[in-house]
Amino acid sequence: MLTRPSPEALRQQLRLYLVTDEGLCRGRPLADVVAAAVQGGVGCVQLRDKHLGPREVLARAMVLKSLLAPLGVPLVINDRVDVALACCAEGLHLGQGDMAPEEARRLLPPHVFVGWSVETPADVARSASLPLDYLAVSPVFATPTKTDTKPPWGLDGLRQVRAATSLPLVAIGGIHPGNAREVLRAGADGLAVVSALCAAEDPGAAARAFQEEMNKA
Repeated sequence: MLTRPSPEALRQQLRLYLVTDEGLCRGRPLADVVAAAVQGGVGCVQLRDKHLGPREVLARAMVLKSLLAPLGVPLVINDRVDVALACCAEGLHLGQGDMAPEEARRLLPPHVFVGWSVETPADVARSASLPLDYLAVSPVFATPTKTDTKPPWGLDGLRQVRAATSLPLVAIGGIHPGNAREVLRAGADGLAVVSALCAAEDPGAAARAFQEEMNKA
């Protein structure tokens, strides 16, 4: 019987968390970029593409699921509960403009974990009453990858979120190997990375660079 990962297990899986952006992959197949990043140490992959229709997203999800499942790497779907159900994803990630976590939890099998992006202190306070498995602090630093977010939290804001919740925390937004250690020391359990992996000339080497810095933290 499938079970939802414990907070401790989830912290390990989310330690280096790839969030995909096909537009940053330099024309390379998304699956090739993901495979290289996982080989370099990525422990969780979120499929995120707000511009594709459900059929296209599902097609990509099925390819990634077949790639990741034999490796024991969880696949998380951004926003689309229908796609998460259809591809048997291990996780679902929701933003502030997406379906309410309560509704998603009602529709999903019990073993699927749910993450939620928090952009303000009010979001963090509200998270305590929601059926969530982890929070994504978004954005920690300014980032060109996503422009529709609130002002960056910064490291002090990340510390405040850490003090306010016991849920696993991932930091997203402007994360790269040069700031990985300070982000983890400020309270993040994991680093969610987009451009620093998707756009890297060698995603596997980029993931290993993250791992080296994280090990020093």
